[in-house]
Amino acid sequence: MNICIVVGARPNFMKVAPIIRAIMKAATEGASIGYQLVFTGKEDDPTLEPSLFDNLMMPRPDVYLGIDCENLNELTGMVMGGFEHYLQENKTDVVIVVDDLASTMAAAIVTKKQGITLAHLVAGTRSFDIDMPKEINRLVIDGLSDLLFTAGMASNSSVTREGAEQSKVYLVGNILMDTLRFNRNRFERPAILDQFGLQDKQYLVFTLNRKALLANEENLKKMLQSMIDKAGNRIILAPLRGYASSIVAKLTGSTTNVLRLIDPLDYLQFSYLTANACGVITDSGNVAEEATFNNVPCITLNNYTEHIETVKEGSNVLVGENAELLGKYVEDMVNGHWKKGVVPDRWDGRSAERIVQILLQQSTNAQNKD
Repeated sequence: MNICIVVGARPNFMKVAPIIRAIMKAATEGASIGYQLVFTGKEDDPTLEPSLFDNLMMPRPDVYLGIDCENLNELTGMVMGGFEHYLQENKTDVVIVVDDLASTMAAAIVTKKQGITLAHLVAGTRSFDIDMPKEINRLVIDGLSDLLFTAGMASNSSVTREGAEQSKVYLVGNILMDTLRFNRNRFERPAILDQFGLQDKQYLVFTLNRKALLANEENLKKMLQSMIDKAGNRIILAPLRGYASSIVAKLTGSTTNVLRLIDPLDYLQFSYLTANACGVITDSGNVAEEATFNNVPCITLNNYTEHIETVKEGSNVLVGENAELLGKYVEDMVNGHWKKGVVPDRWDGRSAERIVQILLQQSTNAQNKD
């Protein structure tokens, strides 16, 4: 069985690294299985720091499609063209696509047009806001997929409610936790903590990337000020990238010693930073999921989360873009007034193993039919 794993952005690599390890393990045990890793972007993508693949203990992509485009519709077309050429040149039995990017949707469409089995990793996530481009991507990808690998019961419910056959849906658990568990003993304490004289649990972590938040500068300034005002004696470390860093620097100026913009960290250092924080403030679903696993208080700057179990069972709360509500929860966070969370079901580090077992069983069933 020849598997193609398609990734479109840096966070996808954290989710496919465990699958690659599981495939390689199955192959060494005698299974007829192999893979190629295809990245839709460029080899010199600035978000892929040189240490990323070493940190994740995974090989670099086998193929780079080289697509770099800001316009999502143009990007979709370019990825479709590039990936179609790849499939015509490489015998492929199954394509695994990840998450809900425009590039993910493009690869999914081409896969089905080529008559190849399509598997969606982290299927069934919904915002229920059709005005969001990613929501459209999710609906299209799930609707096309032959195999839907979900992280929780809420995601299962979404795809079955929309008409997916039960036989296509597999609750495999949260694949991100495979990576977290695998690397937990390898986390590296960032030097920046010693530079600021900070011990574990003495700081907050702030991440920001969502374009809608960055675009509304007036409200973002209120949110930042509310966060700073309520942080008490805690320093807020913000390892932001590019545009987000410049916007936050502009809005906060030199008026605060509380919020410290720092250089982006590699995976192992960033994981240490968040795992040992007093609390995390973020607009990233991945970061919120990791906070739930680490039982670290987390505030998400959004009205929804792809993984509602982080709120219902875990340490996460949603504040939307409400500056006043953000300030209230930051105050609770630094004062130690937080709900007690638990690790949700199937966040056990075995999701990739389940996925590979399912793929192998699917292959066996197909051969028996022939």
